[in-house]
Amino acid sequence: MIDVGVFAMFSLPFMMRALIAIAILSVAAGAVGVFINFRELEFVSDGLVHAVFPGLVIGMLVGGSAGLLPGAVIAAVIAAALFAFLGRTGGSGRDAGIAVTLTGLFSLGVVIVSRSESYVSQLQELLFGRILTVTVAQLWQIAVVALAALVIIWCARRALLFRSFDPAGFENAGFNAFRTDLALNVAVALLVVAGVQALGVLMVIAILVLPVAIARLLSRALWSLMPIATLIMFGAGVAGLWASFEWSVSGRVSASPGALIVLILISAYIVGVGISFAVGRLGRKPMCERR
Repeated sequence: MIDVGVFAMFSLPFMMRALIAIAILSVAAGAVGVFINFRELEFVSDGLVHAVFPGLVIGMLVGGSAGLLPGAVIAAVIAAALFAFLGRTGGSGRDAGIAVTLTGLFSLGVVIVSRSESYVSQLQELLFGRILTVTVAQLWQIAVVALAALVIIWCARRALLFRSFDPAGFENAGFNAFRTDLALNVAVALLVVAGVQALGVLMVIAILVLPVAIARLLSRALWSLMPIATLIMFGAGVAGLWASFEWSVSGRVSASPGALIVLILISAYIVGVGISFAVGRLGRKPMCERR
């Protein structure tokens, strides 16, 4: 069994690149995830994640690894505009439209990738990602796309907040709801594109939803949600990379870092629910003390 210290582990080039990718995604997920949570757009985000899949497949088949980003960006922007339009319909019609779109596009991606000879390995890479094989070029791509998502959120932050807490007042005040929804959808789609290269299609939805959900269990202060969510995501990323490396070196099991990161986030969410429940119970006064 090889004993490698934590600092020595993250000084290895492939672990350092994975750590930097996690740090970038943590900051972007903390910012974008707050508005997904406020607007209760978890289902829409799931739809965007799956809608990007055929773009990834076509990009990979046409240009290999270099074609992933352009293919994903094109699919993401189209899906973001389509979902913003469906969002105008509201109610069950919107949800049905999104469900049809995400299942249809995801199935289309599976059919297209099945035409490749290395179908199984390519499908596994697209679904679960390979964060330990992220190259320097892919790291720059992740940084640029994540920065674009952050810029959109920064520019639209006031409108997004207003629309989150008072949708009727937002439209009565003359703001353009479609444009605001489109801005948020594009930011989510870009974060999906940034994260999917490292964590894969199925894992990236977790970084969009779970960190902020945990943060809301731990804090009621609006200003604190984003930094708490960022720290939670980064901590889970570090723990997931560390556990995957340790288990692989010890020869016990070769676990996917992305899957471990998601499991750690889910565990943190369960702990957060327990803490929130316990604090709520302690905050209630017994009936005899209320009289």
